[in-house]
Amino acid sequence: MTSTKNDHRKMGLLKRTGLAAAAAVLLGLAGGANAADEAGKNWPGYHGDWRGWRYSPLDQISKKNVKKLKVAWIHQPGEIAQGLQATPIELDGVLYYSASNNRTFAVDAASGKQLWQFIPELDAIQEKSLFGFYNRGVTVARGKVFIGSSDGHLIALDQKTGKQLWKTKLTDPKSCHGCNFTSPPQLAGSVLIIGPTGGDLAQRSKLYAVNADSGEPAWTLDLLKDDPKSWPGDTIKVGGGGAWLPGQYDEKNDTFFVGTSNPAPDFNSAKRAGDNLYSASILAIEPATGKIKWHHQESPNDSWDNDSAYEFLMLEKNGKDLLTHLNKGGFVTVLDRKTGEVQDVWQFAEGVNWVKSIDRKTGALIGRNPPEVGKSGVFCPSVLGARSWNAGAYSPKTRLWYTNGHEICNRVVMNEQKPADLAYGQPYFDFTEFEVIAPPGKKAGSRLAAYDPITGKQAWKIEFEVPGLSNVLATGGGLIFNGSPRGILSAYDDQTGKELWNFNVGSGMRGGIVSYWAGGKQYIVASTGFGSLFPAFSSGVWPEFKGARGGAALIAFTLD
Repeated sequence: MTSTKNDHRKMGLLKRTGLAAAAAVLLGLAGGANAADEAGKNWPGYHGDWRGWRYSPLDQISKKNVKKLKVAWIHQPGEIAQGLQATPIELDGVLYYSASNNRTFAVDAASGKQLWQFIPELDAIQEKSLFGFYNRGVTVARGKVFIGSSDGHLIALDQKTGKQLWKTKLTDPKSCHGCNFTSPPQLAGSVLIIGPTGGDLAQRSKLYAVNADSGEPAWTLDLLKDDPKSWPGDTIKVGGGGAWLPGQYDEKNDTFFVGTSNPAPDFNSAKRAGDNLYSASILAIEPATGKIKWHHQESPNDSWDNDSAYEFLMLEKNGKDLLTHLNKGGFVTVLDRKTGEVQDVWQFAEGVNWVKSIDRKTGALIGRNPPEVGKSGVFCPSVLGARSWNAGAYSPKTRLWYTNGHEICNRVVMNEQKPADLAYGQPYFDFTEFEVIAPPGKKAGSRLAAYDPITGKQAWKIEFEVPGLSNVLATGGGLIFNGSPRGILSAYDDQTGKELWNFNVGSGMRGGIVSYWAGGKQYIVASTGFGSLFPAFSSGVWPEFKGARGGAALIAFTLD
């Protein structure tokens, strides 16, 4: 489940020096091949770079002076539906970002002055989609700004002018009500790769690749394996399994990694008896052809909405290229990214009952606890995961992964739904009763914590009254930036978790926080504006979400 039901209308002077690179190697966890793609002076990719670190080595803003941060500029997109969920991209003094309805902007990174805007004409059908107003940003490369639109297109704009260069229709949201794009396409070699939403919808999901220069289709990969043992009968036709978050391209190994979402119906696994490949899986793909090199299914025959769509941390240790991945079911799997061989599994969620444990050598589920037809059951974590889609951040200086997390469950009474009876945009859950609740006998919990990403050892933890739902940023200045649904942007000490600075941005935060160098200064830029379906589904646990303030603005900070 990509999130959950909400009203669609609301809710450095330091460059990357040889010394810094050498330090990363000595730490044994440097990320890999393409130094030109690594975040440093710029913020060139969705996660900063391909490694999924969300780390900036800039250190002009540090623990000693962070209290002097002031607002430098604000840019508003003029559309607040579902808030601002994007992560901005910054290259050579220009910042690019998008908002709801795929409104796309280029602004001067030092002053916030708008350079151009692009407001597409979208098919009105997107307003009926469950995720029609979602937008997590753009990709900038090859002189172009690439957009995955909410009505099923890939669009390329001229990077300097914002003029549309090409537009390719990949899906038809009128006939496939979950086939809209909510995340930016990712460049892998010469192709752009993107997947639509829809793990919770009665459809058959695919992954698409197009030529980045021409927009011509390159290949299409069916994300549901055409195998009657995996998908008995006609279940594959409505099996869900979308790839709705951005994948990541490992140029060193010429491999595109992407995670897939849960199968549908979400809770009735008996209806689709089989492993249901390639839902709830990590896929390693050859980008030129779309061929699957290897796969690892984290939740075979998933019964609990355990997406595998979240970000990957690309690390190196003891001569191995590793991939570390959080599953929505509350476990982190460490894999050899060349072979897919499981290296370890550790438990991220503090409370888990959908399974007794997971084999640390193979990743096999031990002691499954699926819903039963007509019976009320409580399952932890909830369909909202042990963390939502907002990514964590990794610092090569501390070798720690900083991420939000929460402890909530859901109560489900499973009963059969017929796909033909579902309304447009209605999820295919197979339940008659559903509610997100606190863990039995406990209060709902939420936290920002620091972990060794390979062993799971926790270095520190801060507990919150409401869960952090923004993406996290780590910097070379020893700072961790995080945003709250109450609209508080905070900076923490990366070694202790002590809060060193905060600022009220006026609206809850759901998008990305980035850092870059422009005009002789380091900037911190935060996407503000609360949205997504998470708040409505969890408002029974956190009632203040019912009155959360809407909004959408990019707010930039720098030192006086």
